[in-house]
Amino acid sequence: MPKPINTKEALKFALEQKCQHFATRKDSVLFAKAVADLKALSTSFSLVLPPADEPSRGITLMPDTPLSPKEREILTRSAMELKPWRKGPFFIDTLHIDTEWQSFMKFNLIAPHLNLTGKEVLDMGCNNGYYLFEMLRFAPKALYGFDPSAIYKAQFDFIQSLAKAPIHFYPLGVEDLRDFSTAYEQKFDCIVCLGVLYHRSDPIATLKSLSFGLKKGGELFLDCLLIESSQEICLCPKKSYAKMSNVYFIPSIEALKGWCERAGFGGFEVLGVQETTTQEQRKTHWIDTLSLEDFLDSANGLTIEGYPPPLRGYFRLIKT
Repeated sequence: MPKPINTKEALKFALEQKCQHFATRKDSVLFAKAVADLKALSTSFSLVLPPADEPSRGITLMPDTPLSPKEREILTRSAMELKPWRKGPFFIDTLHIDTEWQSFMKFNLIAPHLNLTGKEVLDMGCNNGYYLFEMLRFAPKALYGFDPSAIYKAQFDFIQSLAKAPIHFYPLGVEDLRDFSTAYEQKFDCIVCLGVLYHRSDPIATLKSLSFGLKKGGELFLDCLLIESSQEICLCPKKSYAKMSNVYFIPSIEALKGWCERAGFGGFEVLGVQETTTQEQRKTHWIDTLSLEDFLDSANGLTIEGYPPPLRGYFRLIKT
């Protein structure tokens, strides 16, 4: 293989190597087998997208010709082999993938603020691509998704094998965005980053990476766990928060605003603040694990660690 001769080529080479290595990982290969079973389906599918101004209730895919009982069995079996399904729901013919999160609730909150027509959009930490499929009805120029999880990539491939939507998925993380933008000379008009920031041990560096990936004047739609305070403070969980060991900093709104200013964002707009409830996040047979109801202490309303219950803020930021 020829040796890269300049910085952009070297970065591109490294990213391509990373993606190739991801595809050969044991978990990636295992999940890919479940997706490959869908090749036995003889019909094509169509995405049923509501108008942009209507609220969503999930992603619907319908077969263009009726499925046989055997094809429905293959579809269901393949989906079940890709558990846990976190983001959704998905309605595929008679199959209802009742995901842990009712993700349309979050999407419906930010959707009235989206102006994506003709724009290049990135969903950073896109999970299985649920929000990317939602954003198709806003007529973007191009949709990209980054997520380094093998199970989420496989779930995206499962849905995409039916939808065949114009979406580019990369098994990369926010730490790769700067190199990606440089290597491919790709900056975005809009980045959506939902449920990621509090999982990063250096949130300001994460925000700076997101800023780097945006065009000047570009928009960042962000959601983040919050602690209620008028001061510039953070909750730093000692071991876990609501049983999540990868939660590092939960800021007040004022602290988050300061982080964003340091990262080169202005126009700090609060779109909404609301508690996460068991209506939005709950246990279903599509996850086979615990969920929010198991992480809260019903006696006092706190998390089982004794912290305030999940409060989530939604924000629109502009790269200055």
